[in-house]
Amino acid sequence: MGHSVISPAIFYWGTPVVLVTTVNEDGTPNIAPISSAWWLGNRAVLGLGRSSQTTANLIRTRQCVLNLPSDDMVQSVNALAQTTGTKDVPPGKVRRGYRYEKDKFGIAGLTPASSDLVQPPRIQECPVHMEAEVVDIHELFKDGPVELKGCLMAIEVKVVKTHVLDELRLSGYANRIDPDKWKPMVMSFQNLYGLKDGKLADSTLAKIDEESYRV
Repeated sequence: MGHSVISPAIFYWGTPVVLVTTVNEDGTPNIAPISSAWWLGNRAVLGLGRSSQTTANLIRTRQCVLNLPSDDMVQSVNALAQTTGTKDVPPGKVRRGYRYEKDKFGIAGLTPASSDLVQPPRIQECPVHMEAEVVDIHELFKDGPVELKGCLMAIEVKVVKTHVLDELRLSGYANRIDPDKWKPMVMSFQNLYGLKDGKLADSTLAKIDEESYRV
């Protein structure tokens, strides 16, 4: 089996879809579907465009909720996919067919639910909600051409409270998720996938007590 050298335009090898809720300047909620997100401990790093309304809201309020959709919420995610909360749609998004949409909850058929520690609402239909606060913001492409410097941001947030559906909890444990019951939605090269085939095999790392990672 041979390998070829290619130059991909995108590097979405497979990451969970996250619906990020924030609050606009006028107090209304915004939802942004993203797939550039990863976690270490109780921190998450979110990849966002500088011109995004979500980025502006995070810089201003320092708060968000990370809502994880299950793999049966494709219709809602697709309804949000080409929308932006920015009234003056950035040229790059115009070229990709995006439109301004004020009522993100309405067009996606989703229901806002009050959060406990942050102002942005949770999304009731999502099985997992992580209330979070911004810790740090980093500009990307600092080594690139002038027109690209700072066009993308890596935003570090701290999870301050986590809500999950009761049926996702691992029996016998107070703070663990049963991975056989949790079916996240994953984006791979702009397409949406689930984990319906189940676990591939037992993992060596799964033998380590999860509590040993707590920070």
